[in-house]
Amino acid sequence: MHEQQQLKVIVDQRERNEDLLSGLEGKGVEIVVDTIPVGDYIVSDRVCIERKTVSDFENSIINGRVFDQLERLREHYALPILILEGSPETFRLDSKVINGTVIAIYIDYGIPVLFAYDADETAELIVNIAKREQIKERREPSLKGGARAYSVKQFQEFVIGNLPGVGPKLAKSLLKHFGSIKKIANASIDELVEVEKIGKKKAETIHNTLNMEYKSEED
Repeated sequence: MHEQQQLKVIVDQRERNEDLLSGLEGKGVEIVVDTIPVGDYIVSDRVCIERKTVSDFENSIINGRVFDQLERLREHYALPILILEGSPETFRLDSKVINGTVIAIYIDYGIPVLFAYDADETAELIVNIAKREQIKERREPSLKGGARAYSVKQFQEFVIGNLPGVGPKLAKSLLKHFGSIKKIANASIDELVEVEKIGKKKAETIHNTLNMEYKSEED
């Protein structure tokens, strides 16, 4: 790859920040929209970026999802990055909570947190990371990632871990308790509640997700 070649970034189809996407295109980036199992922006076979606004970040701390999301990101990509976008003045949570979470993300998960004031700064960070990976390191964006090959056990954990409100740790608990994905799908709400940290509401969500009839948008 040489410097004249256009940079390319794979963007998750759920990422709909028009200012950011326009900013990337304005900086000469080719955007490829696809379904990404983890993260929001893939810039190489080893670097995937999770972007969170200040509000998103705080909500993920409150509901406990932030570490599950980042654990999944780390499992798929060797060099995951979190970009936290927004003014520090807009944080609602105490600074000790925010700083403690950021420190834990780096120390416990090895994931750096980069700060951007707005969508334009986020786009600038993504472009600079893409230049480093694609021009200097000659690495191409890849949906598969470069972390490792997966065993059946890991795929099972990944499938269950993507259910609403589950995550990696709870996925392991469910699989250990029931023994297989099929048995989880066949479990009643009362049986799901028997697993530690699964209340009735979460059990209902899991049960409905696995058992309700699928209806496409065309139906």
